[in-house]
Amino acid sequence: MRLGMLIRNSGPVSTPEFISACAQAAEAQGLDDVYVLDHIAIPPDDAEGSGGRYVDPLATLAFVAGITERIGLGISVLVLPYRTALPTAKWIASIQELSGGRLVLGVGPGWMEAEFKAAGVERRQRGRITDDLLAFLHDCFANDVVTRNEQAFIFSPRPARPPILVGGNGPHVVRRIVAYGDGWMPTEGDPAVLKPAIAELAAALVAAGKPAPQVVPLAALPLEEPATAAARLEALAEAGCTGIECPARYASIDEFKRLADALVAAKSDAGL
Repeated sequence: MRLGMLIRNSGPVSTPEFISACAQAAEAQGLDDVYVLDHIAIPPDDAEGSGGRYVDPLATLAFVAGITERIGLGISVLVLPYRTALPTAKWIASIQELSGGRLVLGVGPGWMEAEFKAAGVERRQRGRITDDLLAFLHDCFANDVVTRNEQAFIFSPRPARPPILVGGNGPHVVRRIVAYGDGWMPTEGDPAVLKPAIAELAAALVAAGKPAPQVVPLAALPLEEPATAAARLEALAEAGCTGIECPARYASIDEFKRLADALVAAKSDAGL
């Protein structure tokens, strides 16, 4: 069971100093992964808490890659329709190369109408755009020479493709994972709900000749209740989760360290 926490790339605390301190603390405290969020255009009436400030997730992970050595670098999730295919593939490959293969690429089609409008992208086309970009990513990481818009070009650097975890719920997510992904990044945190869904996904992947999925839910744990947190973590592992992304709230480095310690302790107490 891999342990991950969100580091805050949003709101007034999302400074270089705060982000770097959290990332380095996560590595020192024994976490496996850190994750960042993706929003590009928050309207004023939805800005409570963040003030509309979101540091770009790819830029944040590139920054974090340079100040850490081993911790996984995750996005939860990169909204693919907001981005054009080739520059996005280049960003992803570059972070993967410069970090030594530590990227965990969560992807999704997005949902916020205001952001699609600001980006000039038709929201109703988000599924098609997502699948197109995922197919292009696979092409880039599989071939030295790639063709886009009837133009062949060298795709380099070309490190090992990062694992692709698809966010969301429903049959279209299973289809997308089978076609393009390595696993699932659900927002559901209830082990009882996740267990049959993970079994269904695993069966679909086996039928397609693919390995068992990585499953990393965005799931809060009651870290202030050690026994309950350990039991919940154990139940998630039993349901088929291979990791967790904990969205714990904190406003200081000391709080972050305390929560990271509690998460590591919960795994130990669960015997995982």
